Amino acid sequence: VFLGGSGADGDIVCLSIDGQNRVHLDAHDGNIHLGGNGADGDLFVYPNGGTNGAQADTTIHLDGDQGNIHLGGNGFDGDLLVYPSKGTNGAFDDATIHIDGDAGDITLKNADCAEEFDVVGAERVEAGSVMALDADGRLRISGKAYDRRVAGVISGAGDYKPGLVLDKQGDRPGRLPVAVMGKVWCKAVGPIEAGDLLTSSDTAGHAMRAEDPARAFGAVLGKALRPLGEGAGLVPVLVALQ
Repeated sequence: VFLGGSGADGDIVCLSIDGQNRVHLDAHDGNIHLGGNGADGDLFVYPNGGTNGAQADTTIHLDGDQGNIHLGGNGFDGDLLVYPSKGTNGAFDDATIHIDGDAGDITLKNADCAEEFDVVGAERVEAGSVMALDADGRLRISGKAYDRRVAGVISGAGDYKPGLVLDKQGDRPGRLPVAVMGKVWCKAVGPIEAGDLLTSSDTAGHAMRAEDPARAFGAVLGKALRPLGEGAGLVPVLVALQ
């Protein structure tokens, strides 16, 4: 059945016995309208063995009256999977977000929990940079060894991306995500061994091994997960401010 085109949009409108518009497929705007006009609009999806019209058999139920989405139940666990543009829909391993109704788990493919901060000169700050607090509460690139104002590492360097970003304020300029928990690639100067505690260094935006426990107190940003030889480079860090 072809509806619309040739200069006209094709809609399907289903009316109740009293003439109220309850189901409307809007071809012009690409919308589906269910309910309203004295009735709540629900969408029911049934498995192969379900009985059409039996609400107890539904595996997906969009409840217009209560504003709820019900997935699973009635012999099936309900999962919610979100895929990237290059993922294969239906392939569990390709999902970047997976809410598992059976296990009660939320799986995020990316590595760290980040929070956005106002950053001085944000347009010039690279991912992986070590950041420190400014006097006004903003962040700037750290450039002092054992700086107790160290606040974390800019998220997104290497193959570690933030799995969760807090306090995101749309496209407001001058803000960047700082890893506050999890794994992040960090700019650093070696030598560093796996397991070393890291602190800020005199090299701008870079961490170093914390060799002086007294000075490191309150200035540790995390623990190195891999070694780094002499010179500057990127090292994966388990963020743990202390």
